[in-house]
Amino acid sequence: MKFKVIYFLAIISISLFSCQDRSSEKGNRSSNPEWAIVVHGGAGNITPKRIPPAKEQEYKDKLTEALEAGAKILDSGGPSLDAVEAAIMIMEDCELFNAGKGAVFNANGINELDASIMDGQTLDAGAVASVTTIRHPISAARMVMEKSKHVMLVKEGAEKFAERKGLEIVDPSYFFTERRWESLQKAKKREQGKKKDKTKKSGTVGCVALDRNGNLAAGTSTGGMTNKKYGRVGDSPIIGAGTYANNNSCAVSGTGHGEFFIRNVVAYDISARMLYNGETLEQASNKVINHILKGQNANGGVIAIDKNGNISMPFNTPGMFRGSHKSGGRPEVFIFE
Repeated sequence: MKFKVIYFLAIISISLFSCQDRSSEKGNRSSNPEWAIVVHGGAGNITPKRIPPAKEQEYKDKLTEALEAGAKILDSGGPSLDAVEAAIMIMEDCELFNAGKGAVFNANGINELDASIMDGQTLDAGAVASVTTIRHPISAARMVMEKSKHVMLVKEGAEKFAERKGLEIVDPSYFFTERRWESLQKAKKREQGKKKDKTKKSGTVGCVALDRNGNLAAGTSTGGMTNKKYGRVGDSPIIGAGTYANNNSCAVSGTGHGEFFIRNVVAYDISARMLYNGETLEQASNKVINHILKGQNANGGVIAIDKNGNISMPFNTPGMFRGSHKSGGRPEVFIFE
C-alpha cells in the first residue's frame, strides 16, 4: 500500500513538472513575434534640412506601404520569400528610391539594375546584375534561384532568361526620371572640373522577413552608383556582401558604399559572428557597421532580423530610410537618427 501511495505521488509530481515546463515553453514562444518584417530604402547624408516635411511624409508612406504588403502575406501564413519580394517590388516601382523606376544613371546615361534574394531555410540564392529591361529585378533574382541551376545571371543573359520565364520586360526608357538625370549631369560636371567626387554611394532598397514557420529570407535591389563606369557592380547582388539569410542565425540586407560591403563580406560576417562567436544580432550588426566599416571610413547600414524575431537596424550615416512591422503590432518607420 505504501509503495502504491509513493508511486501515485511520483506520477503527480512528474505530471505537474511536465505541465509547468510546457507552460514555460509556451510563454517563451509567445514572447517572440510569430512573424516580422523589416525594410530599408537606403542610407546616406539624409537630414531634416535635405528633406522637407512633405517629402519626408512621402518616404514614410511608401515604406509603410511596402511593410504592409509583406505583412499581409506573413499574417496569412505565407512564406518569408513572398513577403520580401512583394515589399521590394513596391519600392522598385517608386521613384523615391534608387531601385527599379527610381534607379540612377551610369556614365553612359543608362539605368543598370542589380538585385539578389536568399532563402534562409535552404541557403538557395539568386541574383541578377547590370540589367536594363526587367521591371522588377528582385523577381528576376528569385526566378534565377528557383528556375535555374545558377546563382547569378548578368546583362543580356539575365534579360533573356527573365523574358522566357514570363517576367515583365520594359523599354529602358521606363526607368528614366528627370531627378536622376540631373544628378548624372552634376556628377559629370564635378568630374570634368576634377573636383572631389561627392557622388552618393548609397540608396538601395531591401527587405528581411521571418515567417510563421520560422523561415528567414532577405532581398536587396539597387540602381548602383550615379556615374558608375566600366560595368561596375556593387554589393547588392553579391550573396554574403549585400544580402544573406540563414535560418540558424539571421537575415541581412545592406545599403551603402558597395565596394566596402564586398571587401568585408558584411552580410555574411554578421551571420558568422552570431554562429561562431555567440554574439547577439545587435552586437554583431553594430560591430560590423559602427566599428569595422566606420573604421575604414565606409558609409552605410543594414537591416537584420534573427531566428527569434529580434530586429537590428544600425547605420553610420546621418539617416537611413527604414521601418519594421511585427505580428500583433503596427508598422513603424524612421528616417533620421
